[in-house]
Amino acid sequence: MRGFQGLRRSALCGFGLLAAALPFAGCGGGQRQDANEPSGNYKVEIVGASFPSKQSIADATKMKIRVRNADTKALPNVAVTIETKDKNDPSGAPQAFASDVQDPNLSDRSRPIWIVDQGPPGGETAYTNTWALGPLKPGATRTFEWKVTAVKPGDYTIDYAISPGLNGKAKLSGSHGAGRFKVSIDDTPPNAKVGDNGQVIRQPAPSSSSN
Repeated sequence: MRGFQGLRRSALCGFGLLAAALPFAGCGGGQRQDANEPSGNYKVEIVGASFPSKQSIADATKMKIRVRNADTKALPNVAVTIETKDKNDPSGAPQAFASDVQDPNLSDRSRPIWIVDQGPPGGETAYTNTWALGPLKPGATRTFEWKVTAVKPGDYTIDYAISPGLNGKAKLSGSHGAGRFKVSIDDTPPNAKVGDNGQVIRQPAPSSSSN
């Protein structure tokens, strides 16, 4: 699996694309998210990860990644970067939960595989494929959770990697900071029925896990 430090992609701000290699503050100014990030190596580990391996179109589900600070010092800004791949886009799209249409004539080649209904609360960054949840004390854990809805059938690979910071000064120490999900999305909607109270009841999909 390739290193993720160079794979973070910057988001659109206003009508211009900002430099992909540099982190920046959100639209409208303010302090950079990587301001005053200390240099150093940090031990971080994934202690749990889950995402259903079998899904269907219009199927709403959750992806969870739980991380722990395995170091004796606080992490500056614990982050997760996500890269989605399919057979037509093996290098991975710039945007998480999406793929690229191979047409150079399109101004925006990104097409969603999953719609992100809700990302980790407070975790938005200037990158289109990275979320960060702030400092993390030694021994403490934090859970990243995405609520997503599948919109494109096919077989996909989601690679994810954790980082102790956003701009590369804080580096991951060790080899326990990455994982992978393999997901198949069927082109038929999931089985569902309406309960006595009018609620929609769906059959749960089998889950895959990665540590």
